[in-house]
Amino acid sequence: MPLTQVDQGLLSSAAQYTGFKNRIINGNMVIDQRNAGASVATTTTAAGVYTLDRWIYQVSAASKFTVQQNAGSVTPPAGFTNYLGCTSTSAYSVGTNDYFTIAQRLEGYNTSDLGWGSANAQTVTISFWVRSSLTGAFGGAVRNSSGGRYYLFSYTINAANTWEYKTITVAGDTTGTYQTTNSISFEVWWSLGAGSGLSGTAGSWSTNNQTQPTGSTSVVGTNGATFYITGVQLEKGATATSFDVRDYGRELILCQRYAFSLDNQQSPSNISSRYGFGMANSASQCQINVQHPVTMRAIPGITVTNLSSCILSDSTATFSISAFAAQTNVSGLNTSSVSLSSSGLTVYRTYFWEGTTATNNRIVFSAEL
Repeated sequence: MPLTQVDQGLLSSAAQYTGFKNRIINGNMVIDQRNAGASVATTTTAAGVYTLDRWIYQVSAASKFTVQQNAGSVTPPAGFTNYLGCTSTSAYSVGTNDYFTIAQRLEGYNTSDLGWGSANAQTVTISFWVRSSLTGAFGGAVRNSSGGRYYLFSYTINAANTWEYKTITVAGDTTGTYQTTNSISFEVWWSLGAGSGLSGTAGSWSTNNQTQPTGSTSVVGTNGATFYITGVQLEKGATATSFDVRDYGRELILCQRYAFSLDNQQSPSNISSRYGFGMANSASQCQINVQHPVTMRAIPGITVTNLSSCILSDSTATFSISAFAAQTNVSGLNTSSVSLSSSGLTVYRTYFWEGTTATNNRIVFSAEL
């Protein structure tokens, strides 16, 4: 039976709300694998540093604000339990080319259907809840991966310390280069302050290297000023729709494509966490394989915190670990191999890499954009 006009309309309407509507991952700020809610000091300049999952800070001067999940412990807007909070730690006067942003980088596989960089470029709408101790004009930018295309956007915070809902429509960019595979397609920035050399006019695409509209409020300019954000969504179309609530497990899986964390706090008290297992190839070295929870975007880098509180164990004894090295030549998208140095191991015996309960330890596998 052919579809009626009403049937076709219903199907068309439903199609807008299926699949990966929100291209922002962890937009409700529920996942914080690296820090577990602890405050992050913005001590690294230039390169983006990850805070809550998928969210980075980018700054030109160190230690002007902190980032923390649920900073200040205020009540989130209705429907949300978490937010990303930034708190200024000084009254900093921004220089001409200073910049302070929080941002998310979007992967090409997740945005290729937008057609940016072509005549078929699709309009998108960015929506979010925001709260600040300051009022006035605020802003940010959308930037392609090569840094050759910028779109500045502005919004107004009308009342201090009050959650407000904002929407911004961005016309699709018909020029410029946008990656369509597993590298960065574009970034979305929220500015916490920038100098005159990085400020411009909002509302259109340009080649100007800028991070905010002229006249935007500088959060880092006021000691103790706060900027909180949650419910961030970027969707196709010129109209904002309700926030795309994904179940926690799915959101975690999306985050783990880019990074996952193993730590000794994941197990009940007095039970060691097992991170992986492998075989000793000498009395002083053991090759351990760690299974990734999901296929990662790229071969991950690996960092270990408090290695000294980790052990190697077999059925009869435990052994301390003196050094760690990632075996990048045999690591992959699904499994990583690491070499752990110890002593007294038995060649060809199987050992488990464990985290004890004495001191917090964490292993982060990162394939971030």
